[in-house]
Amino acid sequence: MPDRGATGLERAAPARLVRDRLTLALYGYSVMWGWYLYSFTPAIPLIAADLGISRAEAGLHGTFMAVGTVLAGMMSARLAHRLGRRAVLLISPGIVIVGVALLTTGHTLAQTLPAAAITALGGSLCISGFQPALSVHQGPAGASALTEANGTGALVGLLAPLALGLSVALGVGWRPSVALTAVLAIVVGGAMSRFAATGALGRPGHAVDAGPQADGEPEPGIEVAHLPAQPRQRGFSPAFWLFWAALVCVIGVENATTFWASDLLREQTGASAGLASGAVSGLIAGMAASRFAVGRLALRFSTVSLLLASFVVAGAGWLLFWTATSPAVGLAGLILAGLGYGAHYPLMIASTMAASEGRPDMAQSRSTVAAGAAIAVAPLLLGALADQVGPHLAFMLVPVLLTVAAGAVILARRSARRTAGIALL
Repeated sequence: MPDRGATGLERAAPARLVRDRLTLALYGYSVMWGWYLYSFTPAIPLIAADLGISRAEAGLHGTFMAVGTVLAGMMSARLAHRLGRRAVLLISPGIVIVGVALLTTGHTLAQTLPAAAITALGGSLCISGFQPALSVHQGPAGASALTEANGTGALVGLLAPLALGLSVALGVGWRPSVALTAVLAIVVGGAMSRFAATGALGRPGHAVDAGPQADGEPEPGIEVAHLPAQPRQRGFSPAFWLFWAALVCVIGVENATTFWASDLLREQTGASAGLASGAVSGLIAGMAASRFAVGRLALRFSTVSLLLASFVVAGAGWLLFWTATSPAVGLAGLILAGLGYGAHYPLMIASTMAASEGRPDMAQSRSTVAAGAAIAVAPLLLGALADQVGPHLAFMLVPVLLTVAAGAVILARRSARRTAGIALL
């Protein structure tokens, strides 16, 4: 039977997801950023070879991405309240364009590291702008919309490692596939400029956040009740912070895997650089499939139930990939792992927003900091471990993080039940 509940943290009845023009425009930000992440992060081993640096030094790109991400987290909620979400969604693609231009023209670590930070600043502001807007715009279907948006990004993003592999096979390196991000940033910024700064695109607390309409305007007289504004309340609940901790873990897992999976595949199976880079598409394909499926399941089942199931699937995929001795088995493991990974981020974001007590922008801001912390530590740690003990043993970091995340989610559910006195999530 579907899990039911009585608050915004659970579904009292199946919600309806409406894919209107504004919703699709917001999905575009996930597409743009997904392309960047899935073209750039699998290229880290290639960048190490290109620049003549170690794995740990190449992993510093993740650390600098984290710097940009944390900066975005520190300013995103303030920018949204001062300028409105639409302004954030117009400014941030421009920052991405500048960062990508610097990154793809850089030929030393001193050039590519700051460029990675600038790109991450712009991309994280995009995410911090579009996810609260989408959640508010869709109302009770917010979790489903967030999952589908991230699935759309992964679906397009799965082409990025293939483009990277093709680019490497043609002898032109990693830069052309990453540079396409700038083109997508121009497209999404242009699409957003067609909408007015009202409803979900306005300033939080200054406009009625309405349900989806074909023109993106608020529906007269209707407010979304599942995210009531509580501006006087400052602290977050223990459940929120437990979800936040789990979010750090799952983002760390995803980034560590996309950064270094091709390296392990080459070492364990003898795959070529081009084949190993392209094989990361298997992970992203699994993530895309998972997000589209979970987007529908989230309309009926609790987020915690779906998250716990996804941790099991992710662990099974990791084990298959970790023990693979042929490229085909390694690819199968990445696909299975992706089926688990795909549910993690959107459902964790939906959970933090649901536990934010009506403050989605502030929850997104804190979640962006979580992403920065994970990106700073996980790829660098795994890369440094790989330098010392090899990629195979270093990948033991993944099941450790998955276990910690599962424990935090279980504790968060218990905390929410004690706080509300009813079965939440």
